[in-house]
Amino acid sequence: MADEPSRGLADVVAASTALSDIDGRAGRLFYRGYDINDLAGHAGFEEIAFLLQRGHAPSRGEWDGYRAELAAGRGLGSLVMQDLDGVARHQQPMEALRSLVSLGSADDPNEPAANLRKAARLTAQQPVLIAAYHAARTGRDLPEADPGLGIAANFLMQLCGTRPKQRAAEIFDTCLVLHADHTMNASTFAARVCAATLSDMHSAVVAALGTLKGPLHGGANEQVMRGLEAIRQGGGDPLEAVSSQVRQRLAQGEKIMGFGHRVYKTEDPRATHLRRMSAELATEGGDDTYYRMSRRMEEVVLAEKGLYPNVDFFAATVYHYLGIPTDLFTPVFSASRMAGWTAHVIEQHADNRLIRPDSEYIGESGLSWVPLEAR
Repeated sequence: MADEPSRGLADVVAASTALSDIDGRAGRLFYRGYDINDLAGHAGFEEIAFLLQRGHAPSRGEWDGYRAELAAGRGLGSLVMQDLDGVARHQQPMEALRSLVSLGSADDPNEPAANLRKAARLTAQQPVLIAAYHAARTGRDLPEADPGLGIAANFLMQLCGTRPKQRAAEIFDTCLVLHADHTMNASTFAARVCAATLSDMHSAVVAALGTLKGPLHGGANEQVMRGLEAIRQGGGDPLEAVSSQVRQRLAQGEKIMGFGHRVYKTEDPRATHLRRMSAELATEGGDDTYYRMSRRMEEVVLAEKGLYPNVDFFAATVYHYLGIPTDLFTPVFSASRMAGWTAHVIEQHADNRLIRPDSEYIGESGLSWVPLEAR
């Protein structure tokens, strides 16, 4: 008897990659052999994007050159700018990004040999697209990027309209590092499937964005924040409300967003860093209510279900404290993951084989066709 097919391709090795690796039992994540705990707070996002896309940690000269390449590539094309207001009026954030990235391909011809340049340009443009979309929907002008700032600081400046504090920019930069790649997740797999047909970089990224839009992949950090806001707005002691509502939802078999992971059997190492940054920002901002609510929720879920927070849980409060609108949390995730998506496309094209899995047929058989007039 044939083996039962793996639902959701669980435990199926779908590709070989040198980009990232996970030890789920030990709770460790590696980018090209570097432990995420050594990178978070010590390596900048531009360095990590270079590492993923070009295969090694950059020298000082390479880093300077790459940052110049990113700065030169962040300008939005004419077709994107022409349609930005209409997209902002009629599409929600992830739909808008899917459209705008696709439109951006018009200004970046699809020669396969240009993948390294495309990867840098897409990485530079994604945060600008998010800020430009937000400016358009709120009727503001998009501030000009500051050539002296990196991706993280420029994004916060263009999104919020004021130059961020240095520590806020450093924290957001670390967030980008933590989200840059994560092995064969759903959106990365979608990008590689598309790239395996020898389709172009922009098409593969659009496939990834469409996949990230689904609530079973992206959106958990937004739902975490909305859940915390709803509990706080309900009145009463917020910590007691967290305890009672979480226990009630768990008793009813409901899922608490931001907990558990398909791969990690212990705490997601990224959550460790995000928890610490959330605490720091909460203290700095003078209102740590959401952080304390998060910690209480974490305690209850661990006690009741034995589940640890994943990357989405504390990312929610970190982004909130940084002033990022809640409905932009998933788009911000894409700004970081663009480094990984594009690196996977490059890797797929370098040693390509069409991804074409088998399937198990479970439908009827042996039927005889009856002409329309006889049915």
